[in-house]
Amino acid sequence: MTEPVPARQVPTYESQVFKPRGSSAVLIIPVINEGERLLGQLDAIAALDPPVDVVIADGGSADGSTDSARLEPRRVRACLTKTGPGKLSAQLRMAYAWALDQGYDAILTMDGNGKDGVDGILSILDKLEEGYGYVQGSRYAHGGRAINTPLSRWIAGRLIHAPLISFAARHWFTDTTNGFRGYSRAFLDDPSTRPFRDIFIKYNLLFYLSVRASQLGYKVTEVGVTRTYPDSGKVPTKITGLSGKLDLLAELFGAVIGLYHPKDDAKNRP
Repeated sequence: MTEPVPARQVPTYESQVFKPRGSSAVLIIPVINEGERLLGQLDAIAALDPPVDVVIADGGSADGSTDSARLEPRRVRACLTKTGPGKLSAQLRMAYAWALDQGYDAILTMDGNGKDGVDGILSILDKLEEGYGYVQGSRYAHGGRAINTPLSRWIAGRLIHAPLISFAARHWFTDTTNGFRGYSRAFLDDPSTRPFRDIFIKYNLLFYLSVRASQLGYKVTEVGVTRTYPDSGKVPTKITGLSGKLDLLAELFGAVIGLYHPKDDAKNRP
């Protein structure tokens, strides 16, 4: 007899919903104190007017950028504010669970710091509509552009992160540190995926989902996107210091060796 799938583990959060669902696809933007970078990005998305609903997954911003008066006029459908513990992975668990409950079939994510070219939304959505379970945006894929990428980021992404993720996924990816990506409802809802577990706190959910889709037989692919770093000044990132980079490396290896796979699932295979 098949055991029931455990209930979702999702951090507590508050939600502000500004308008009803208008699409079968949702674009989730995780943020914390992104300021004008977020607002400029939302203006660019509104100008593009892609066939997706836009939802902000806020980790607890205190800079006013996620105030309803600033989001609602910018084509944002809802703002979810995490009040429970955890970092990026907890924000994503919150937002993905909400999106599935709302009935979305395609779930896209992009960072909220203005580095991603919004045209990639359409490219990722096209692949999801073609039946792919996981679509990775890549600045290194055909049609992609890497602008002002710091050398340390290029080395870490191209020579360490992508090869290890590709080895575990048994599919070659070129830009696995890129949070610009898309998932099908079927993949996120699969009992053998189970992304809604408290083990996903910092960045490991992104790494886990990168390897799990192809392991479970879902169609996966990359599409070219643009990622632009500033010409000068501070690099927009939440990963700072040696301890932050070591934590990231440990979570990467955890995904590669299958540490985050559901332990009681028959499809549990690295």
